[in-house]
Amino acid sequence: MDCHLLVIILEQNKAMGKAIQVFITGGTFDKEYNELNGSLYFKETHLHEMLELGRSRLDLSIETLMMKDSLDFVEEDRATIAAAINNTQCSKILITHGTDTMTLTAEYLINRCKEKTIVLTGAMVPYKFGSSDGLFNLGSALAFVQVLSPGVYIIMNGKVFEAGKVQKNTDKGEFESL
Repeated sequence: MDCHLLVIILEQNKAMGKAIQVFITGGTFDKEYNELNGSLYFKETHLHEMLELGRSRLDLSIETLMMKDSLDFVEEDRATIAAAINNTQCSKILITHGTDTMTLTAEYLINRCKEKTIVLTGAMVPYKFGSSDGLFNLGSALAFVQVLSPGVYIIMNGKVFEAGKVQKNTDKGEFESL
């Protein structure tokens, strides 16, 4: 994308007062480590801390929809996400999501949420572990959601994938195009 076009898009978004809607759903992104028994659990989102650490200056509206492991998602959870997207005035949506079923949710949203730019991102390693990819993925997703055309995308490790054309490669620990 031409740098001048990117600047124009960003200036238009700012002039129009468009915020980015962030929906938190849980996932590895927000897990904590229990040192007593070695389990992972949810306490509260780390998103605000991550945004502060990254010195984000974006106009964000942040809402926690749920704090769940995506392996525990059921149809109603995806319906809740779709309803939240369709009920917001924002046209740019970022969803934090567990990586295990991120592709399923992205595919679910394709035909249910139109005319908005929707990006899903997460982490392979919990943010609190210190060596997490979460902060980089969050920053990448915030940048991409501002410049991508309407559609549903997965943003992981600096790469953009269209929903329905991506899979998680568990052997490599990364997402890849189909």
